[in-house]
Amino acid sequence: MTTRFRTSLSALAATTMLVAAPFAFADTTPAATAPSGAIKPQTGVQALPNFVTLVKQVKPAVVSITSHIKADVAEEEENGPGGGGGGMGQGSPFPFPFPFQMMPQQQQPNRTVEARGSGFIISSDGYVVTNNHVVNGATKVTVTLDDGTTLPAKIIGRDPKTDIALLRVKPTGKLPFIELGDSDEVQPGEWVIAVGNPYGLGGTVTAGIVSALGRDLHSGAYNDFIQVDAPINHGNSGGPLFTQDGKVVGINSMIISPNGGGSIGIGFAIPSDTVRSVVSQLEKTGHVTRGYLGIEGQDISPTMAQALNLQSPEPGAPPHGTLVASVSKGSPAEKAGIKSGDVVTTLNGKPIKNGHDLAVKVVSIAPGTQATLGLLRDSKPMTVNFTVGNLSAQDHASGDAADSAQSGAGKLGVSLASLTPRARQELGLDDSVQGAVVADVVQGSPADQAGIRPGDIVVAVGNHVTPSPKAVVAQVHDALGRKQPPLLRILRDGQQLFVAVSPTGSDDDSSDDAQ
Repeated sequence: MTTRFRTSLSALAATTMLVAAPFAFADTTPAATAPSGAIKPQTGVQALPNFVTLVKQVKPAVVSITSHIKADVAEEEENGPGGGGGGMGQGSPFPFPFPFQMMPQQQQPNRTVEARGSGFIISSDGYVVTNNHVVNGATKVTVTLDDGTTLPAKIIGRDPKTDIALLRVKPTGKLPFIELGDSDEVQPGEWVIAVGNPYGLGGTVTAGIVSALGRDLHSGAYNDFIQVDAPINHGNSGGPLFTQDGKVVGINSMIISPNGGGSIGIGFAIPSDTVRSVVSQLEKTGHVTRGYLGIEGQDISPTMAQALNLQSPEPGAPPHGTLVASVSKGSPAEKAGIKSGDVVTTLNGKPIKNGHDLAVKVVSIAPGTQATLGLLRDSKPMTVNFTVGNLSAQDHASGDAADSAQSGAGKLGVSLASLTPRARQELGLDDSVQGAVVADVVQGSPADQAGIRPGDIVVAVGNHVTPSPKAVVAQVHDALGRKQPPLLRILRDGQQLFVAVSPTGSDDDSSDDAQ
């Protein structure tokens, strides 16, 4: 909806006078009046940047994405976690993936809806990056280029844990593409532009600055987000965030919008360093493996720092690092000699801010890689070397979950893990919740088609409570032996749902109702 504004001729003239002079900032405060020790602003004149040349260079590589998605999946994405409108629509203070733009369709059983998002080309032969939630549940995906050409797209791989997906189109010639930059080099206050397809208006450009770095949105141990104030809205999902050198430093993925509307200037982008690691693996194998260290980390409070005799980087600032609360048996950390009570301060020479920072950095390292940790043990610095483990293998081995890869739940395409203290913390669960957490879902599997997602908690199969992965496997195996689809009772975002999973992958009415 557009709104027309009307103003008087005199007001228009006054406005013209105000903007006629070039935009500039000047320090007019006499230096002599500044209090001793006060921060002095930079002197001189600094013009606002002009993005015209940059936009001409990068815009041809930004695409619009149209997905035909199962209606129940699309409505769940639109409403945010919980499926009840608790995302942007009810004044929630927490950010969620902002939806693609949904186009209304005729109400029919098992219907699909048309949803639109954004993406960008990263190679001349047609690889396209977008958000997982833009294509999750899609039965058909098309990509529209900047010149209006529409091409069918194939989903090469999806990674729900980082909300990244890789598509492929087959062009008749070479496509313009853009490169991923180094998100570690981004600084608060730096100018950035977002390009995308908000509300179906393809090729839209907005500008702003980096508001903050390393935002932990409690969406899992896989992302530290870049916060920006560039206006981004419904349909911008999956679009690129550029710095002035024309490199992509993030994928626009989340917003905070208290009233369920558009941008209020608080948006979040997945850093390009995460994108690079995930996309490289999706291109090669179609799935992602993650590094594993094997410690339970604990953030360090000022009081704890005093007790540990730790020095803060600045007076009053929290100390950097994470306290090792426990070390998993047989883990890379145990083999490297890391002990409870150690404080991890660096990984491969780079400072570690807290436990979440360490987790994000470790999972981004390929399993089998040699890495180095800087530690403080009894206030004395030391370094240890370790071989990065495989988090997926560890998830399969957690508790009794190894059976799930071979039988029972494995036939449905899910990997299960025990509810460890860290998993409970990340998922916001207390000790009263018993079950097995879905660690991974195989793309295209019966579980995937039924709508099972990583992070779901299987609390029962049929009428049988399942407090562990082994219990889930046993009940699923029993249902399959009776040639019945297992009826899983899952906990998702505080709500219980029933999902019937057909081993053949065919649609089931009960699973549709459960969404």
